[in-house]
Amino acid sequence: MGLNTIGRIFMPKNKIFYELFEQVADTVCEMADMLKKVVAEPDHDKRAPLIKQIEDLEHKNDDHTHKIFTELGRNFITPFDREDIHYLATALDDIADYIYSSSKKINFYHINPNDSGIQKMAELIYQGCNEIKKAVYGLRDMKDLRKMTEALVKVNSIENQADDVFDMSIEMLFQKENDAKEVIKKREIYQVLEIATDKCEDAANVIESIIIKYA
Repeated sequence: MGLNTIGRIFMPKNKIFYELFEQVADTVCEMADMLKKVVAEPDHDKRAPLIKQIEDLEHKNDDHTHKIFTELGRNFITPFDREDIHYLATALDDIADYIYSSSKKINFYHINPNDSGIQKMAELIYQGCNEIKKAVYGLRDMKDLRKMTEALVKVNSIENQADDVFDMSIEMLFQKENDAKEVIKKREIYQVLEIATDKCEDAANVIESIIIKYA
């Protein structure tokens, strides 16, 4: 009898980890959707309540993540490696943090998000979060590995696209923007947005590791 088979025999009846990860994935997707609304709104004052909603969702996500770590400390037997649970929770929390940070910086720096780089990056973050959500929901029973793997491959592709958008945006910024302060502010926003896609890839890599170990 293999170790994976033994692990399944002793897998806890309580599906709390799956439920919490699904809640986190849902919340992160909501945040990504709100980010798209933020970058589509040219009015600084109208963006403020949208950003507040993202902040509230980020706090909600922090609560979910805290519960995951609490359950990790309370449960001796977990549905997959404790290390992977920790890594996945951290990666998903990082996505949420960078989505919130990027939305906050847009208003803090009084940047007009009517910028092709910012809007394309926000769209890619949204796509990446939705693919991560598909993969997270697949963890519960590991039945549709093809769908999970396709989602993870898409996340990697999205991250590569985000790298290209970032590079092109920086190039255009230095070509067209003469105000040094604007260059610094926009460059920082591009960086935070791009890091959010990196964190999606980090989450995808953890899920891929789980699939390899347990599928």
